[in-house]
Amino acid sequence: MATTPSPDRRRSADEVNQEIRALWLSAGGRLRPDERLVYEQLVTEWAEAEAEAERDTKAAADSSSPTHAA
Repeated sequence: MATTPSPDRRRSADEVNQEIRALWLSAGGRLRPDERLVYEQLVTEWAEAEAEAERDTKAAADSSSPTHAA
């Protein structure tokens, strides 16, 4: 069920979230132990992607705001 991202490309939080939703739908709302393991891995990947997106957003905002010398 789970797809493995290529090492040179990280998936976005939205992509991982879609896979999480698909996992829950295919499981009918009840995860077997092996599916639970996949779910936990996906949630970890999702959290990392969210954190990376937040860092990127902050870095973009910081680089676009002008600096003022006193």
